[in-house]
Amino acid sequence: MGPDANIVLIGMPGAGKSTVGVLLAKALSRSFLDTDILLQTRQGRTLQSIIEEQGTERFLEIEEAGILSLRLEKYVIATGGSVVYSPKAMAHLGKRGVIVLLDLSLPLLVERIQDMKSRGIVLDPGQDLEDLYRRRKSLYDQYADIRIACDRLGHEAVLRKILSRLSAWEAR
Repeated sequence: MGPDANIVLIGMPGAGKSTVGVLLAKALSRSFLDTDILLQTRQGRTLQSIIEEQGTERFLEIEEAGILSLRLEKYVIATGGSVVYSPKAMAHLGKRGVIVLLDLSLPLLVERIQDMKSRGIVLDPGQDLEDLYRRRKSLYDQYADIRIACDRLGHEAVLRKILSRLSAWEAR
């Protein structure tokens, strides 16, 4: 990882990407971008309203276009959980940085996510969090350069693990 590389956080909704991303950006003196907030700002509405009004397929197109428009260096980027559905977006993010998976087990995700509708989570009709987890798990594993097991860890402990793994990654 070069000095200008981005650090890209991926993982399920509720894994802590946004919270840990801010802490990581502070620790490394980098800028921080949450791609969900970027999409909401550009669209002038919530993720959930985009999904409800335009459907999941169009939402994923908007998300992909937003990611492909990024030209960033030295950022910590917290992505939306559905970004892994786009090979183009993931290639773009991976070309400019190291991809870190915040991996949280399904039971803990269920505890953290009380209201899936309010979070703007891309779900197919009839799909629940367990289905979503099973569908995305292999994609997260496929794209991750670094995997951080987050179960039973607070945000500060996750931050320390990331910093340690990034140091080892740079030394390779």
